[in-house]
Amino acid sequence: MIQRNSFILMLLMVCAMPDIFGQEPVKPRPSPIAIIAIRYKDAYIKITYSQPQKRDRDIFGKLVPYDQVWRTGANEATEITTTKNIQINGTLLKAGTYSLFTIPQKDKWTVIINSEVGLWGAYNYNSKLDVMRFDVPVTTTDMVYESFTMQFDHRNEVADLLLYWDKTKISIPIKFIN
Repeated sequence: MIQRNSFILMLLMVCAMPDIFGQEPVKPRPSPIAIIAIRYKDAYIKITYSQPQKRDRDIFGKLVPYDQVWRTGANEATEITTTKNIQINGTLLKAGTYSLFTIPQKDKWTVIINSEVGLWGAYNYNSKLDVMRFDVPVTTTDMVYESFTMQFDHRNEVADLLLYWDKTKISIPIKFIN
């Protein structure tokens, strides 16, 4: 009788396992994940970010407020990984993975490289963990970018990380170090 009860109990547990150990159904992300990467010699840079959409909204100064730290995308904070030391805007960035934040303003953006990773948005951003901070000018484009877009303009040991959304563009200078 004890063996039969043990068997029934074990059978019930096995049948219930999908409910006990199962995961919630995966819901579609509000903004798709994008990954861009470049390689120069034995150095590799990869940026992972989420692409919010314009959807007829006013972006900078409204959806993305001026003078506030922005995750530079949607969902998780944008992350930059480099396998070798590089220079960003003339400042050394050691190999590793970092968060990339920005503070948009009308005529310039403050670019922030921060040592904390795995953050959701900029809600827990800690400025004490900033590795570097610098300003870049804002330019406008003739074309409207529906999706927030990052891309590299790569020329040998130098590259520009270009950020586009709506009619706004910024450029972040990068140099590979031998």
